[in-house]
Amino acid sequence: MDNFKAFGNSLSSIGQQITPFASRTFQYTKEQLGQAEDKTQLPPDYIDLEKRVDALKQVHQKMLNVTQQYSHEAYDYPANVKESFSDLGRTVSEKVQLLSAASTPAEAQAALIAPPTAKPQPKTFSHAIARASLASSQLLHQQHTGAGEDPLATALEKYALASERLGETRLAQDAQIQSRYLAGWNTTLNTNLMFATRARKNVEKARLTLDSVKSRAKGTTWKIGAPSPRDDHHTSDELSPEAQEEIEKAEDEFVTQTEEAVSVMKNVLDTPEPLRNLAELVAAQLEYHKKAAEILSELAPVIEGLQVEQEANYRKSRESAS
Repeated sequence: MDNFKAFGNSLSSIGQQITPFASRTFQYTKEQLGQAEDKTQLPPDYIDLEKRVDALKQVHQKMLNVTQQYSHEAYDYPANVKESFSDLGRTVSEKVQLLSAASTPAEAQAALIAPPTAKPQPKTFSHAIARASLASSQLLHQQHTGAGEDPLATALEKYALASERLGETRLAQDAQIQSRYLAGWNTTLNTNLMFATRARKNVEKARLTLDSVKSRAKGTTWKIGAPSPRDDHHTSDELSPEAQEEIEKAEDEFVTQTEEAVSVMKNVLDTPEPLRNLAELVAAQLEYHKKAAEILSELAPVIEGLQVEQEANYRKSRESAS
């Protein structure tokens, strides 16, 4: 037992000469081993702020984990679709213009595979539908031998043009969400909440420093084995003026860091930015769906008119045949 006491005393002696970082490490280790006495408690209001900040951080992480997809153009692009370089060479609108000027099947085919004039076309679901619809339309046109135009081919071409507009509208929505929502929430997560985390770490450092100073001043830096009855006789009245001054200095630093952390955490929690950014997200989505509804509202009666006309012609042909 004397050997254990001697070892403990030697650690205590070392603890008086080590750096603040090592002192905090000693104190932290003691707390983990259950040997710390009179651990300084943080105010209940401070702990409540920590919980609220932690919750806000989790909210940002969960939401960004999903909404970050708006940064990736092809988030809704079908994985099973295989498009060639020529498929992505020109916009559907450009191809339709080239096709309208074609007078032979060869010219029409050349229009479909015309070399690109800019960067490859976007890979979105709507753009993929547009390209597939236009290609399908041309297949029907090329094989059509009757009078007039094939109504399904005509409808597919119009659907292709509308789908491309839908795709461009979706890209405009994504750009708005990236700049008005994602940028703000990433800033809150990676800057504002990071400042709060740093301030909280400073509080924990100050607390460990304070408790290590108290422990060292009272001769309880480390205990191995059963405590000595003498350990219970140490009181603040027995502390030297130097030790009392060191404790007071550490207490002042702890209070300062706690007040600073409280200020930072309140600022993070009270800022209206996250809600404002969320409102921008909803506004961008609303604008997209409004424009999408307008595009489809324009297309629907055109497609319906072609369908009604085809059905009427079909009935006439049946009546004539009978």
